[in-house]
Amino acid sequence: MSTISRLLLILLAIGGGVVYRQLNELWGDVPAPTLDAQQWWGKEASPKDYTAYLAKTSKVLDSPLAYPESTLKDLRQQLNRTLRLAPPLQGVAFQYGFNSDYLKELVAYWRDDYLPRWREREAFLGQFNHFTTEIQGLNTHFLHLKVKDEHKVGKQHYAILLLHGWPGSVREFYEFAHLLHQTQLDANNKYIFDVIAPSLPGYGWSQGSARPGFGPAQMTVILHNLMMRLGYKKFFVHGGDVGTIVGSHMATLYPENVLGFHSNMCTNLSPKSQVKGWLANLWPSFFAPSGYEDFFFPKSKEASFMIEESGYFHLQATKPDTVGAALTDNPVGLAAYILEKFSTWTNASYRALPDGGLTKRYTLDALFDNVMIYYLTNSITTSQRLYAESWSNAQRALNLERVPTSVPTGCARFKGDLMQFLDTQLEDKFRKLIHSTYYRRGGHFAALEVPKVLYEDVIEFIKKVETL
Repeated sequence: MSTISRLLLILLAIGGGVVYRQLNELWGDVPAPTLDAQQWWGKEASPKDYTAYLAKTSKVLDSPLAYPESTLKDLRQQLNRTLRLAPPLQGVAFQYGFNSDYLKELVAYWRDDYLPRWREREAFLGQFNHFTTEIQGLNTHFLHLKVKDEHKVGKQHYAILLLHGWPGSVREFYEFAHLLHQTQLDANNKYIFDVIAPSLPGYGWSQGSARPGFGPAQMTVILHNLMMRLGYKKFFVHGGDVGTIVGSHMATLYPENVLGFHSNMCTNLSPKSQVKGWLANLWPSFFAPSGYEDFFFPKSKEASFMIEESGYFHLQATKPDTVGAALTDNPVGLAAYILEKFSTWTNASYRALPDGGLTKRYTLDALFDNVMIYYLTNSITTSQRLYAESWSNAQRALNLERVPTSVPTGCARFKGDLMQFLDTQLEDKFRKLIHSTYYRRGGHFAALEVPKVLYEDVIEFIKKVETL
C-alpha cells in the first residue's frame, strides 16, 4: 500500500470517527438527569425546614365539590348575553374552526338544559373520592378509588396512575376508572385496581406553579411524590396526550416504582426517532405491520395535518397568558376553544360536519362536564403554560427522550389520533415495548370515547407484563 493510500485511510478513519461522535452526541443514549424532589413551586417562600413542612402538609384531605349559587348565576348571566358571532362562510362546517351557528346551539344547551341540572352533574363529578394534598408548595387534587380488602379476594390487585392531557381533565377517566375498579361486575375477571387519577398541576382543581420552570419533568416529580405519599411503591401508569409525556418521564426517572407504562398516544420525539420515521416512509410495508400502513404513512399527509392542527400549540408554547386572557371569563370562547379539539382530534373527517361530529362519540353532558371544570377552576391559563415550559431550553436540555427505560411498555394506537409512531421509533426509548395494538375506531380521547376498548387493552398489556 502506498503512502498516499495509507494517509487516505487514516483520514477516512478519523473522519468517520468524527461523524460517529457527532451523531452520537446528537442522538445517542444519555443518562437520566437527577431532579430535585423538594423543589419549591408555591407562591410563598420555600420553607427553611423542609422536614417540618412535610410533617405539616403530608395530610390528605377530603375535597368535596360544591359551588355557590352566585357562581352559577354569574355564568348564566354571561351565557345570556347576546352573541355577536360572525356567521360561518357559505358551505363551511368546522374547516375554519368552530362553526358559529352550531356554537349558538351549544350555548343554548349549556344555559337552558345543562346548567339547570348542575347539581345533578356536580353529584356525578363527586361520585368518586376527591382529595387534595400539598406537595412542594402546590395543592394537588386527585381521585382515589381504593379497593376494600374483602373485594381483593380471588383477584389480582394493582395500583394504576391515570394521567390525562390538554384540553382534558380527570373527567375523561370516569367510565374507564369504573371498569378498572370494578368488583363484582365480572366474576371471571381476575383484575382489580386502586385507581389514582390526579388533576395535573395547573389543571382543574390542582394548583399551578407560581414560578417559571415547571415543565413535564417537574410535574413528574410531584406526581411521584404523590404516589409515595399514598403508599404506592409499585404501580402501573397509563397516560394520553400530556399524560403520555409525564408517564414516559415517570418510567424513565423512577423505573424502580413503575410496573409498566401504557399509553394511547405513544411518542418518541428524539432526533433518531424522527429520522427513522421519514426513512421508513420510503419502504412503508417493511416497517409497518401488514394492514396498518395507513396509520403511519404517507408522512407528508401526517405532517400536513399536524401543521393544520398545531396552531394552538404554537400559541400556547409562546404566549400562553395572552390566549388565557382571551378565554378567562369568556365561557363561550372557552367552550369553542376546548370542544373544537374534541371534534377534530377524534376524527379529522368531522371537520366536514356542521356540528363537528361532537355527539357521534360523546354526550354533550360529558363534554360540558369537562368545560365546566376548566371554567369553575379558572385553570385555562395555568394549563396552557405547560406548553411554554415544555419547550423551554432548560426542559429540552434534560434530553429525557434520549434516556432509555427498561420498564415494560404498551402502546394502543387509535386511528383518529393526531400522530402515530412505529415500533422501531419507540424501541429506542422503550427497550421493553412488549405490547402494540391497533384500533380503527377511536381517536385522541380514547378513555372517554372508547373506555371499554381501552380497558381491555390495558388488561392484555398487564397480562404480558406478568409473563415477564
